[in-house]
Amino acid sequence: MDKNSVTGFVLIGLILIGFTFFQSRQARKAQEWQAVQDSIALAERIARGDTIDYRESAAAAAAETAALAATDVAAPEEAIYKDAELENARKAEASKIVLENDKIVLTLSSRGAQPSSVMVKDYFNYDSTALYILKEGAGEFTAHIYTGEFISTKDFNFQLVASSDTSAVFRLPFSDGGYIEQSYVLRQGSYMVENQLSLVGMKSIPRNVSAIDLDYSMIVPRMEKGYKNEAQYSKLDIYQPGDKKPVEIGRSRNGNKRFDSKVNWFAFQQQFFSAIFRAKDQYSSGAFDISFFPQEDESRNLMACSAKMRADIRPGQDVVLPFEMYFGPSHFKTLKSYDQKYEKIIPLGGSLVGWFTKYAIIPMFDFFSKFISNYGLIILLMTLVIKLVVLPFTFKSYASSSKMQALKPEIEKINARYPKQEDAMKKQQATMNLYQRAGVSPMGGCLPMLLTFPILWAMFRFFPASIELRQQSFLWAHDLSTYDAILDFGHRVPLIGDHLSLFALLMAVTMWLYSKMTMSGQATANDPNAQSMQFMSVWMMPIMMFFICNSLSAALSYYYLLSQLISMVEIYVIRKFFVDKEAILEKVRASEGKPMPKSKWQQRLEEAQKMQEQQRRNQMNRR
Repeated sequence: MDKNSVTGFVLIGLILIGFTFFQSRQARKAQEWQAVQDSIALAERIARGDTIDYRESAAAAAAETAALAATDVAAPEEAIYKDAELENARKAEASKIVLENDKIVLTLSSRGAQPSSVMVKDYFNYDSTALYILKEGAGEFTAHIYTGEFISTKDFNFQLVASSDTSAVFRLPFSDGGYIEQSYVLRQGSYMVENQLSLVGMKSIPRNVSAIDLDYSMIVPRMEKGYKNEAQYSKLDIYQPGDKKPVEIGRSRNGNKRFDSKVNWFAFQQQFFSAIFRAKDQYSSGAFDISFFPQEDESRNLMACSAKMRADIRPGQDVVLPFEMYFGPSHFKTLKSYDQKYEKIIPLGGSLVGWFTKYAIIPMFDFFSKFISNYGLIILLMTLVIKLVVLPFTFKSYASSSKMQALKPEIEKINARYPKQEDAMKKQQATMNLYQRAGVSPMGGCLPMLLTFPILWAMFRFFPASIELRQQSFLWAHDLSTYDAILDFGHRVPLIGDHLSLFALLMAVTMWLYSKMTMSGQATANDPNAQSMQFMSVWMMPIMMFFICNSLSAALSYYYLLSQLISMVEIYVIRKFFVDKEAILEKVRASEGKPMPKSKWQQRLEEAQKMQEQQRRNQMNRR
């Protein structure tokens, strides 16, 4: 490449750089001009009396601020707010006031007249430190109001005008004589904070402003030992008028949701404790967000929750907006006592399972708790009662299973008679005939057990959500609500985690023994399906359940352990004293060669066999 070519390329490059710089400068000027035009248009709309959307206006204000920053024009500090009273409140120093009853300690900050921290009495974190649902500086509760200029209450220091041990009233005065008032009241014996936001004599609010915006945000700290279990049962709940249950997002996953219709209340819910916010006159809309901190977070934070709500107001009148804030345990009866369906945040299962938990499991649990303080013994008694109630179903199931095991020699003969795959239909028909002659129903062992599944699922949902078990010890387990680690690895092991739970291990071993006991008498020779089923029951299920329960509640693993041990005793007793294997085989031999009435199932099976045989013959003829 000669000298002239190099010179040409350099000149072209300089021209491109200069053109890019010129275009960027022109675009910035255009943005500044547009921001000014948007501000002028907004002012004209307000002057005309058009309805103003706060978020739209806030966006325009933000654009104007950005334009001023871009042109290096900084507004002097004393000119941020036109109202002199607001300016004084913005510059004033914040102070704290503490309200306290027998349930919680609520610290309020004059900056924004908002809750600053909330400590729950009679409860502690896993490491025995004080339990704060809201830690100092980890929350913000702000009202956004348009009064000719945009007001966010968090930016101002309110004046404390009245206070006692359980109540406080804050005011933010305006130069025109109006004021914003925030009042808080605690009642003895209650976790509820009564809050009232009032806009009194606010002549500066334009008549076309018909709503205010309320922002709630909290960073919820970790309170339990096991991060995985705690995050799994922590969520954000939103309850709308007429709903059967709240809409929920979270459960260890980040999420967000928007509602353009009325909302009664919402809850930032940790596994065992909740912050619930309710507008007595309902919120008109809301947008919600939840995100979880990683397990390694040094500050031991669990999740960040936010709710951007809107509340309707009547222009030209004094405004009184009553709210409720609940800071306390997610205890079923406590939440239910407020008669606002707060108890629905507790995960008790679907309609059938939830009904059984509410009207059977919880009352039984509360009844035993009145007389026994050891929750390990309470779970044992509950297991025995449940087993006794379902005994008629389990007896029929285990008896049917034992009778089928007595037929193992006859089933093996049928398998030897029809070893080929194409004879599967004949083998099935012969097996059904055998069961009929023995008076055994193959479904007799399955259907009764299906009726017990809702109970198992109810217990699976009840124990991890039961705050009564929190920090209750039993045997080697220091806390039945979380895992019982007998070995900490010091690092994360794939599938298992960073610990070994003894109750989960014992439960898995017992499940293996139970499966061996129930599957031992079944004939699996030359039947790959039966062999696969036996492998799944004896080996795969215990291993999978161990991995699942290793990080879950020790009470849950303990219950499953007890349940299977009792089932093994039941099976042994039924086989030993209620099923006569020789009598069953004698009945089968006595019925050989005799015609037996065919059930509808056998008739359909024979028809299917004939069709299969006909298809096979047609295929042979075509060949």
